Amino acid sequence: MYKLINNRILVSAIFLLVFVFGFSSNSFGEEPFKLEAKSALLMDASSGEIIYEKNIHEKTPPASITKIMLLLIAMEELDSGKISLEDEVYISANSSRMGGTQVYLEEGETQKVDDLLKAICIRSANDAAVALAEHISGSIEVFVQRMNERAKELGMNNTLFKNTTGLPDGEHVTTAYDVGIMSKELLKHPKIHDWLTVYMTDIYVGKKKDKVQTLVNTNKLIRDYQGITGIKTGHISDAGHCLSASARRGNLTLISVILGGPTSNSRFAESKQLLDYGFANYDSIAICKKNDIIKNISVLKGKNHTLNIVAENEYSVLLKKGMTKDIEKEIILPDSISAPIKKGEKIGEIILKNKGQEIGRVGLVSEKEIEKASLLDMFKKVTTSFLGYRKP
Repeated sequence: MYKLINNRILVSAIFLLVFVFGFSSNSFGEEPFKLEAKSALLMDASSGEIIYEKNIHEKTPPASITKIMLLLIAMEELDSGKISLEDEVYISANSSRMGGTQVYLEEGETQKVDDLLKAICIRSANDAAVALAEHISGSIEVFVQRMNERAKELGMNNTLFKNTTGLPDGEHVTTAYDVGIMSKELLKHPKIHDWLTVYMTDIYVGKKKDKVQTLVNTNKLIRDYQGITGIKTGHISDAGHCLSASARRGNLTLISVILGGPTSNSRFAESKQLLDYGFANYDSIAICKKNDIIKNISVLKGKNHTLNIVAENEYSVLLKKGMTKDIEKEIILPDSISAPIKKGEKIGEIILKNKGQEIGRVGLVSEKEIEKASLLDMFKKVTTSFLGYRKP
């Protein structure tokens, strides 16, 4: 009898161990495949949720993936109107002498911002990257400082930029996680895909614009991966072969990051593996698009009576295929707000829940600026209201 009880306890213990370890590997993401890259990441571009990770906080040289931050700042400058695609950029001696991959810009020539962006996105041209940074900030030193400030704002806590190109510098480092963050931020600017998804094009360089540079995208996935939308390759000996790639199918946009790949082909193959895994196993439910009107609220003491409140960004919820799709939305907004109000000012948020648990938040912002009403404005409002009320 004693022996039988012991055997039952042993069988139960073995069953419990099998259950616990089996549950753990499924719940916490047993590695679905082996990657040769030193670090790797698969992220949902909408929510920022991480689907797969390998050494994602390990610092490493990023090579030309550095230029994602340059492109992000450039897109923000374009959106704010501080620069335009038609700006003529003077090519300095510093930019024309930049080593590594280039489009062979000549000192003293001018290039439009549009063509510099083509050269950076498609060929990863260092001379174009330096020229654009100088145009935006006046000097490389000031621009690099801005890159680091933007990295801090985004929570890229393990990144330090020393240049705009990714050329070797012992202190110039980032991580797969930080690359994912800045890639996610860049994808918020739809215009960037006008350059990232081009496989081949020409630009003209030289003071007389008499030399043709044929640009072929360094990201081979542009040619053959379904739904590919970018983003950027990189390679120097210290960094290995790197790639931040993004792709969209249906409502789901994924970002894969490969750092420290042993060969050029391996970074593309392993990025495909990550993206394929994500699309095969996850769905995305669209919650809102950027600038969707969520509600109209009253404005107190403003030149306008009402204000549209809009979604700050596009947002989708990431769910494993087969999971329940019952998403609860709690909209937190005041019934009214007092002027003055800035355009884009945060007014509230949407809290998203699945089975009572919070799974995400979307910021809600003002659609436009509303100035505070003057005494004359207030008088006109009262008069108009009174006359309108008395009108037969």
